[in-house]
Amino acid sequence: MKTVHVYGGGLAGSEAASFLLRKGYEVYLHERRPRKSDGAHKTGLLGELVCSNSLKSERLDNACGLLKAEMALLGSIVMESAERFRLGAGSALAVDRTGFARYIDEKLSSDPNFHRIEEQIEAVPEEGILCTGPLTDGKLLSSLEELSGSGSCHFFDATAPIVDAKSIDMSIAYRKNRFEDGDGDYINCPFDLKEDYFAFVNELINAEKIMPHGGKKEYFEGCLPIEIIASRGPNTLRFGPLTPMGLEQEGKRRPYAVVQLRKDNLLGDAYNMVGFQTNLTYPEQRRVFSLVPGLRNAKFIRYGLMHRNSYLSSPDVLSDNLSFKKRPSLFAAGQLIGVEGYVESAASGIMAAVYYDQQASGKDFDPLPSDTMLGALLHYVTHAESKHFQPMAAVYSLLPYVKKEERLALAEDILKRVGEYAKKVL
Repeated sequence: MKTVHVYGGGLAGSEAASFLLRKGYEVYLHERRPRKSDGAHKTGLLGELVCSNSLKSERLDNACGLLKAEMALLGSIVMESAERFRLGAGSALAVDRTGFARYIDEKLSSDPNFHRIEEQIEAVPEEGILCTGPLTDGKLLSSLEELSGSGSCHFFDATAPIVDAKSIDMSIAYRKNRFEDGDGDYINCPFDLKEDYFAFVNELINAEKIMPHGGKKEYFEGCLPIEIIASRGPNTLRFGPLTPMGLEQEGKRRPYAVVQLRKDNLLGDAYNMVGFQTNLTYPEQRRVFSLVPGLRNAKFIRYGLMHRNSYLSSPDVLSDNLSFKKRPSLFAAGQLIGVEGYVESAASGIMAAVYYDQQASGKDFDPLPSDTMLGALLHYVTHAESKHFQPMAAVYSLLPYVKKEERLALAEDILKRVGEYAKKVL
């Protein structure tokens, strides 16, 4: 029996392990949790979601929706679990994060050819699949920087607070999905008065913040703290995460701004503050976010948290098949390679496993076509201009241009080709 070592038990590592187990490998997965905490995860479960519980849109004319459909064709364990633990979230796919991770953990652990090793990896391995994620740090990060030559890049990321549903004042808040998309899965807290909104923004901007280690902030534009967005102009939030468009109540004037909360678990007793990733201190989060209408007496189950995300300069470091140029038997996947987002991270884990299997089986490299969403994303990661390389999420601009109304037809064509590719590799 062929053996493989996978390093890291997040979404990418779980996908890689799942694929290789189906291919008949004996899989040894190395994960430091729960023996050693990384400061962001709360459990030792494989596949745990740290920030949001949303896997973004399911629409095929949305890039992430297309990516999820491609993953399903490739046998994704993440999509399998998400289907079982989905929550109402309009056209988005949100999951009960505990049930979602527990399913992945139990399915992998129940396979007799799966072995979990709880240890902290302190040096870059010689072979296998490296999926240690954006929280890679310490000696391993130093070892990666030494191997890559060009070093790694990094930025600071943040998670959003979670509120006890019973503490939300529903005499002020109301249920509605934007533009009636769904059955009222979101709870909306409206700023009806302009002066209340501006008072909130002022307090948000001037609140005490936690300084990252070293005192240097390098934020990623795709996941800015709410206070940083607000600092770019008093109306920035109104045209961003707090936009009131499509959230009008019948017979009432449109609110000036709206804070949305999304269900965080199947019980519906916890709600995530959408777009409220933050670097405020815990006391300031309690004080400032209680200014949101309907949250005056809110009880916070979890406060927002800041953490550093590390990623490789992949165009310099990785080959087309996601193996290290200086260590061809070692492959990489997940946010460590410079993809941004849960879905993107998981998807890259599937392909790292596919390419690992091709090489281990003595087959020629057969890449996923670069005009599919996942193929295009991985092509960007390995071919972008390294000088300006930053993490990339799935976006339609990675594909040949088509008008928005033509995206569904393009998506259907892409899924046919991904299906044909899946038959070859599964």
